[in-house]
Amino acid sequence: MRQPAESWLSDMDGVLIDEEHAVPGAVEFLARLIERGKRFLVLTNNSIFTPRDLAARLALSGLDVPEESIWTSALATATFLADQLPHGSAYVIGEAGMTTALHEVGYTLTDRSPDFVVLGETRTYSFETITKAIRLIARGARFIATNPDASGPSADGPLPATGSFAALITKATGRDPYFVGKPNPMMFRSALNRIEAHSETTVMVGDRMDTDIVAGIEAGLDTILVLTGSTKRSDIEQYPYRPGRVLESIAEAIELI
Repeated sequence: MRQPAESWLSDMDGVLIDEEHAVPGAVEFLARLIERGKRFLVLTNNSIFTPRDLAARLALSGLDVPEESIWTSALATATFLADQLPHGSAYVIGEAGMTTALHEVGYTLTDRSPDFVVLGETRTYSFETITKAIRLIARGARFIATNPDASGPSADGPLPATGSFAALITKATGRDPYFVGKPNPMMFRSALNRIEAHSETTVMVGDRMDTDIVAGIEAGLDTILVLTGSTKRSDIEQYPYRPGRVLESIAEAIELI
């Protein structure tokens, strides 16, 4: 650790939960943060759900996380758009997590000459909505996507995710989206602003080198990689950058708080 950590950011899947079950040590980790009065946020690139939905999901896994302590790529995207063009308009492909976040920052959702086309995560992508997005972008709407993840996990195997559909739209329009979520450090900076934290005294805990760790490094945070998610210890050597620490699980981070 560079300095005693005053604030903590933690990824959700692979760090705190694994297939809807709490990772051993996650309950104690969150309890220690609260006991010591540390500011913290739980982060996720998933833009489908609202913080309230995710708080309920975590509660079913035995984790007590207030909704105000959850930061999603949808919230980061809405914050970014509100800063770029206050009270603008957007055509959204996504679920309640994305539409609610945009409504809360004063955005109008429309398919008539929107300022932005916003692509988020959904399980109901359709030919009609993708076609409409392509045509709106061709007419001048700016293209934003919540995250570049090409696929996501499910019980039956990989599912196509936001990055895959963004690639389809890019191929049809020649326009690349601006991705707001991880690995863009923008998501971490907006999270820091949310809890009024400073990068020099904040730690990011994640399970992926190519999103959590690289974004944490680029945002100027100390980083911890845990091995309970998608990254194995042998995978680390593939990357030209290194996390600040490598721990077997979140349980080993408790003594660092």
